[in-house]
Formats: sequence, structure tokens, C-alpha cells
Amino acid sequence: MYSYAWERGVSAASWLSINTMENNGDGKRGLPKLREIFTRQRQDSDSSMADCPDIEFNYDDADSPENEIAEFYSYTEGPEFQLNLKAWEEVCGELGVVPLWQSASDTSHRTLIIRLADHLELCNRSQRMRAARAILYIAQGCWGEVQSDREQVMWARRNVFLLVQCGVWSSFLQLLHLEIENTGGNENQRKIAISIADSADLRVILSVLYTIVETLRVPSDDDTEAQTQTRLYFCDELGQPQGEDGELVAMTLLGMVTRFCNSSAPHFPIRKVLLLLWKVLLSSLGGMQQLSVMKNAYREKYGLQPCEEDTLSVARTMRASSPPASAADLIEQQNNQKRRPFRRQGLMKQSSLDDSVGELDLTAAADDDEQPTNDMDEPPDLPRPPSPRPGTPVPNNTTNKGLPWTPKVRQKDIDSFLDSTRVKFVGFQLQGDRTSLAGLPLPIHEGVKVLSKHVYVSLSEIQIRQEEEMTRNPLSHPETDIPQTPAEILYQASTVESVEVVSNQNNWAMLPTLPQCMIALLKILLAAAPTSKAKTDSINIMADVLPENMPTTVVQSMKLGVDINRHKEVLVKAVSATLLLLLKHFRINHIYQFEFMSQHLVFANCIPLILKFFNQNIMAYVQSKNTIPLLDFPACVIGDPPEMTAEALEDNSGNLGGGNTSPGGSGGSPSGGCGEGGNSNQGCVSCCWRNMYSCTNLLRILNKLCKWKHSRIMMLVVFKSAPILKRTLKVKHAMMQLYVLKLLKMQTKYLGRQWRKTNMKTMSAIYQKVRHRLNDDWAYGNDPDARPWDFQAEECALRACVDRFNSRRYNSTIDPDFEPLDNCVTSVLGRPVELTEEFKKHYEVWLQQEVFSAAIDWDQLLAPNI
Repeated sequence: MYSYAWERGVSAASWLSINTMENNGDGKRGLPKLREIFTRQRQDSDSSMADCPDIEFNYDDADSPENEIAEFYSYTEGPEFQLNLKAWEEVCGELGVVPLWQSASDTSHRTLIIRLADHLELCNRSQRMRAARAILYIAQGCWGEVQSDREQVMWARRNVFLLVQCGVWSSFLQLLHLEIENTGGNENQRKIAISIADSADLRVILSVLYTIVETLRVPSDDDTEAQTQTRLYFCDELGQPQGEDGELVAMTLLGMVTRFCNSSAPHFPIRKVLLLLWKVLLSSLGGMQQLSVMKNAYREKYGLQPCEEDTLSVARTMRASSPPASAADLIEQQNNQKRRPFRRQGLMKQSSLDDSVGELDLTAAADDDEQPTNDMDEPPDLPRPPSPRPGTPVPNNTTNKGLPWTPKVRQKDIDSFLDSTRVKFVGFQLQGDRTSLAGLPLPIHEGVKVLSKHVYVSLSEIQIRQEEEMTRNPLSHPETDIPQTPAEILYQASTVESVEVVSNQNNWAMLPTLPQCMIALLKILLAAAPTSKAKTDSINIMADVLPENMPTTVVQSMKLGVDINRHKEVLVKAVSATLLLLLKHFRINHIYQFEFMSQHLVFANCIPLILKFFNQNIMAYVQSKNTIPLLDFPACVIGDPPEMTAEALEDNSGNLGGGNTSPGGSGGSPSGGCGEGGNSNQGCVSCCWRNMYSCTNLLRILNKLCKWKHSRIMMLVVFKSAPILKRTLKVKHAMMQLYVLKLLKMQTKYLGRQWRKTNMKTMSAIYQKVRHRLNDDWAYGNDPDARPWDFQAEECALRACVDRFNSRRYNSTIDPDFEPLDNCVTSVLGRPVELTEEFKKHYEVWLQQEVFSAAIDWDQLLAPNI
């Protein structure tokens, strides 16, 4: 019977209610039995969900610098660390210097670095790269002379400041451009099997650049005033064009990503390129704190009130909700309850609704997926208020009894409310009138007052309004001076007019190549997703992790398997962080820049790709163990080399990787807490930091792409994202659940009444955690099928606005109809005219044919116009 009901699409709980009432022969006589069953189901569900611990994770811009640098290196390139030490000793021997870094003075350090930088300009490739490896050894903290991880971190930071002050950064940028230019005639393009050996030189250059960026990105309490100034100047310089070509570092790296994905440079170490790209953007544009400050600064510039609520800060104070039970869990619970004796529980009285309004739990109802749809009285027992997690401070009900967010209202919502109420009570509308309330009843007055109190004007509304004014009145509302922020420089990188000139010089401009960059990043994300299957025509993302010789032992195979999984996780982390960072900064800088990027992401099937990523066992993914702490840098080079056996690999991989276990055993995420506002780790389970970070980023990207876009919300419905997102709620982390519930709230009105009736726990969680729009009808929808949306027209209208914005702001070509006419003879005749070489060579022939041989009636110039 269970299988039959399952095949017919009838939920287990609904089938159980029907079966119970049929066995009793009467619906009324079956009600007590049905309530008893639901009560026991809820008790079993509460007990099972109570055993599900919270996830220990603190969301931040990035993991700790030590963990980030450790993830930069794959386990396959572990033996190359010794090559750096060997190169350092050889170069010091040629220069007549004792290869002991710590015993030398600062003056000797600077002198040696300058001499090594001179070697970077040698014509001999082997000598040039040997000097590069020696500098990489210095940037890595001269690990051959240290005794602990902490000592290595201290020397690495000190050495990086010396390298930047001696101009090593610009030298390695030149080396990077040289390697990219030499790719055209590289034999690696014609190789069938590309391994890690084909990118040895590029990996050395990228390693030095990444170590410098990652070290100077994060401030330290031990930095001196000079070091702080050096770090701030370096971060500002990253957002400006550099080098002889005047190219942004981010543009160079995006060009490498595009060339890798179109198979013109398959040997590029894409993992190192993406990580460096992410950290360059993070350093030059700014992270979460800088975004919050910039947002309030922009709002103050436009005369708006600063935004006091930060989504991430509020989400950190929330408690995670228990995940909804699935149909399989219900069947198992039903089988278990048959084996145990039933004990009648006493009812618990609830003094007021405020006692639990801020601490509602997803387990308040009997079922999420399969709740009975029969109309009947509710069970007599009320849900018990959830007990706080051990170690988490319980919020004071006297000070915070309400919801975590202040409700918001858009001005267009108030206008729509006034129009509908005037038609209903007065019989006509007053277009543009937002103050006259004559003829409306008193409750409408109070409603308008409450709505007006919570009006929130966003930056995007102001920017769109300004763009409409410039489009309607191009002469009276000209374009003002555009602030050259790092995001603006990154977006415009070069004008459309200069693209044609520099395109042949292998220069990459953000505006014309943004679609290709988005497609390339999504290709990598697709290839690195756990749900993707290997295809012969897909890009090879394993070029910088596969060794030259395949493993021959069990230990080598196990290590390579862990390394490949870790490699894919790092790629997903870098791509998701890069996309989110660009979307956040473009949205603050200008809404149409954000819409330009987001529309290309949607056209490149970003929405189904993210849904495909989450269509897996997310709980297993965020708790993956694809890391070997003994092989992480610098633990693998300090002290005696570890002995790798199959048992040792299994034991060492037991520590959850990606950020919770740093090299050398200093565990912890950047903030060291559970991420839900607790000050203790009791009752929490560890997770893979990078995987939790990637999942949160992808959910945030999906939210940004779909928010207020009905056509894209319908894509979520068409691709059946609701069950996929509901399974993601099994990860008990408040911030991650918040973004999942936002996505579910968007599409609730399109999922139908039956879905809402059978998913009341999810609906309750949305009410509890997601911000309220006072007049939003998301929970019932008012029959959305009766209001068809022209989705294609919506996207086309948005595309037209974006194209008009780009053409007006970044295209210097003026419409001939609006170009002023020059009537001055002196200026017209004095205008410089470029003559071709062919014309200069044969100008006498032109004079004879066009001037001397042509019959010209000069009297016509004096004749009056008829």
C-alpha cells in the first residue's frame, strides 16, 4: 500500500489519514485515532531532529591566510618545494652569499633581493626561472630555517613586505605577461595529455604573486606604520592599470581564464589563476566591511538614510531551524512507533504568542512534504517552545520579542495600494497623488501611515530614475562626472572605441569581453561540480593537478584521489566568490552594470547550473574530508617528511578540511564560532569551510539573479527547484537557511495551494526568518495564473535599458543627428586630415582627374537659391 500510494503521488501522511478513517468507517470516529498518530509523529520527529547538531561555520570574506595559502598548492606539487630550496642555495652560491636568511641583516636582505630581481631579466630561461624560484622560497618564509608554523608565517609576512618595497611585484607581472605572450607558439597546445609539468614556470610566477596579494590583503596587529602604508598603497594600486600596456591585473587574469576555456592555452594552471583573480578583486574592490561602508556612502550622496541593518550581521544572530522531515523519514518513524508503547503526554500551556515568536522551529508541524490535506480540527496539543542550544545565549524576551528584520515597503507598492482603494471607495483614481485621502475610511488612513513609515528607497531606484531623466532629456540632463572607483575602472577597462585598436594586441577589456568571461567561469563551475560527469569534449580542469606519471601504488592513488576532489572544491570556491564579489560591487556602483553582468549569467544558464550543483547530498558535501593536513603547506616542509601510508591517509583525512584544520594543527575558522551567534562550540559539528562558503555564495548569487525578476523566478519553478532547495535546509546553519528560504519565498505563489498546504513548516520558517514586505501577497498569490507575465518582453526591456546605458556612457561615437555642425570656414579648412601613403604617392593623378579635368561652374555659388 505504501508503494502504491507513493506511485500515485499520494503523500504518506495523507494516505495514512485516509486509511485510518476508512478503517474506522466514519470520519468523526477516526479523528481521535488520527490525532494520536499525528501527535506521536510529531514527538518522534522532534526527538530525531533534536539530535541533528548545528554546523560550525562562520561566514567571512575568506578563510584564514594560512589556510588560503595551503589550498593554493596541490598535493601533487609537494616535491617542487625542495626545488625552490635548491634554487635558493644555487643562486646564493653563485653570488657568494651564505644561504642563511635569518642571520643576515635587513640591508643584506634588500641587496640580495635586488640582485635576484636583476636575474629575472636574463635572456636565459633556466637562469631566469631559477631566480624566480629563489624569490618564491623567500616569499614562503625561508621554511628551511624555521622550526614551527608560526615562525614561518612571521618570516613570510616580513619577507613579502621587503619584496614589494624592492619592486619584485612589477617584475613578476612582466614575467607573467611574457609567459602569456609565449603561449602562442607553445607545444602544449598540441599535446594530448597535459600534466602539471607543462605549467611549472607559470605556477612559480603565480605563486609569488598570490603569496604577495594574500599576505598584504589582511592587516596584522604587528605591522608597523610603514608596513601599513605599504599595504594600503599596494591594495589601491591593484585597482589601477599597471605595466607598460596600462592593463588591470584582473583583466590579465580574466583573459587567461577565457583562453583556457576556449582551448587556446589548456596548460594554464587554472586553479592558481582563479584564486589569484579572486584575491586581486577582493583586495582592490573590498570585502564585506568595505561594501557596507560604500553602500552607506552612496546612499548619503543621493540623500537617502543609511542602511542600519546588515544581512550578514543579522543572520549571524539567528538560530538554525531543524530541517523538515522527508517522506522516507515519516515511513521509518511510522514503523518505529509501532514497536514502542504509546505514552500520553500532558499538554504544555503557552502563556502568550510572543514567548516563541522569535524562536519558532521548523518542527512545529507534523510534516513538511507530506502533511494531510483533509479539513479537520487541529490536534489539541500545542507545540512546545524549543529549548536553546547549549552554549548559545538566549535572547532576552523583554528586549527582542519580534522579528529580526524591519519590514520594508516600496513607494510603488503604496501607489498601487492607493489606486486600488480609491477605485473601491471613491470610484476614480488620482494619478501621481500620494497625499489626498479624502473619502477613504479611517483604517485606510492608518494603513497608509504604517506603509509610509516603512518606505525604503534603494540605490537602484534612484539610479534608474536618473537614467530615465537622461534618456528623456539628453541636453538638459547631461552625464555628470563619473567617479573613477575601482569597480568603475574594472567595468569600463577601455572604451568601445579603443577596443578595436587594442584587440589585436591581446588586450582584454571588461566591457566587450564580459559575456565570454562569464561563460568561461560557468564552464569551470560546471566541470568542477560534484554532480557533473566526465565528458570527452569538456575542458580539462585537472591540468595543474595530474602528475606526469600516473600513481603505481595504493597510497599514491589515494593521495591523488583526495587531491582531485580537493582541487574541484577549491575551483568552486574561487569561481563562486569571484562572481558574488563582482555582482555586489557592480550593484552598488550602478544598477545597470549589475544587470548587464547578471543578464549574461542568466543567458549562460547560471540558474540551472546552480540548481544542478545543489541537486546532491549537500550535508555530505559540506562535511567532506578531502584534505590531508600533513601534506598541507607548510606542514609538509617543516621538520621530517611525514611517512604516508594508507592508514595514515585515512586517519589524517578524518579532520574536516578546507579551513577547520589549519596546517600544524591550529584549527578553527576565521572567527572560531558556530556562526549562529553562539559563544561556544558545544552541540556543533565541524564542516569543510570552503564547501560551506561555496554553497552560501552560490545561494547568494541565485538570490541576486532572481530578486524582483518574475521571468527568472519562473525559471526556478520550471526547473523544479523547490524540492532541491528544501533538501538544502537539512544543513543546520542559519545564514545558509536564510538564503534558501528567500528563494522559496520568491516562488511560493507560483507553486500552488496544495504545495503551501503540505509545506506549512517551511512557510512558518519563511515568516520567522525572511524580511516582510507589508503588502506582499507571497503566501497566497491571488491566483497568479490570472495575471500572465510577458517574460520575454521583461528581459528585452531590461536589455534595451542596459544597452542604452552602455552606449551612452562608454561609447564615444555620437549620434549624427545630435552632432553639432561646424560652419566656420577656418576651422573646417584647418581640420587635420590623415592622408594615406597611396594618396601621397599618386596625388598628382588625383589633382588632374578631380580638379583640373573637372568642369566647375563657379557662378552657381553666387546664384540665389530657388
